[in-house]
Amino acid sequence: MTSLILLVMMMAPHEHGHAGRDRHGNPDDLSSYIARMEDPARDAWQKPDAVVKSLELKAGQTICEIGAGPGYFTKPLARAVGRDGVVFAVDVEPTILAALRDRLKAAALSNVTPVLGMADDPLVPPKSCDVIFIVDTFHHFADGTAYLKRLVAALKAGGRIVNIDFHKRELPVGPPPDHKVAREEFLAHAKAAGLRVVREETYLPHQYFLVLAP
Repeated sequence: MTSLILLVMMMAPHEHGHAGRDRHGNPDDLSSYIARMEDPARDAWQKPDAVVKSLELKAGQTICEIGAGPGYFTKPLARAVGRDGVVFAVDVEPTILAALRDRLKAAALSNVTPVLGMADDPLVPPKSCDVIFIVDTFHHFADGTAYLKRLVAALKAGGRIVNIDFHKRELPVGPPPDHKVAREEFLAHAKAAGLRVVREETYLPHQYFLVLAP
């Protein structure tokens, strides 16, 4: 199967300068925030096993996960690519990356490289990734088109981008609608970055799941 870049985005609201949020738009109470991201109840609608299976990952591939958080998807991705594979786990919050490191140590996973990224740059090597994985994070990017272009530059030949994000409407989970990026809005950024949709999955109840390629 052609390699994938999966943009799987974290469940964090957009930075609007609201009180109680840091410069990245994350809640000041990071311990509670991390606990929500790791809540087992999330599995019922996020369907992590089905998502990872849909990627059809191969042993030895390199994945860049944008907005890795404390490792909700990082651990199954690391197992999917095996000991010879690599996961670049990118986040902009040092405290969250520290929590991720603790979880990786507890799980005895040695094929994950935590990366402290910048708000406008994931800081991963060019042409290094088969997969870039982001869930519910696109709303954090001040210039979504420019960020996608950086991700395209990080792709190996044949790489893919998959974006999973909340539909922009009232839902029982996720941030309020004004913190969400509509499917059509994301696709406009993707087109401007030179990306096209090659596949769409529809089994997630609250989110769109788009596979894209340059």
